[in-house]
Amino acid sequence: MARPASSYFPSIEKKYGRPVRERIDPIGSSDLTRHSELVAWLKSEHGLGHGHATALVARTLAGRK
Repeated sequence: MARPASSYFPSIEKKYGRPVRERIDPIGSSDLTRHSELVAWLKSEHGLGHGHATALVARTLAGRK
């Protein structure tokens, strides 16, 4: 069974020292729309790991629906 995206949030905040909201807001206002593009952007521009970036993007895109 897949882990819910929000279950990653405490470890994201602990590892990167910033609230999750500071990561989600820029994703939501980005011109990028595809999951893979957003994950790549978070990894390259913000230094997030793949799992953390995927969780943040999944949560953000779910909120757009």
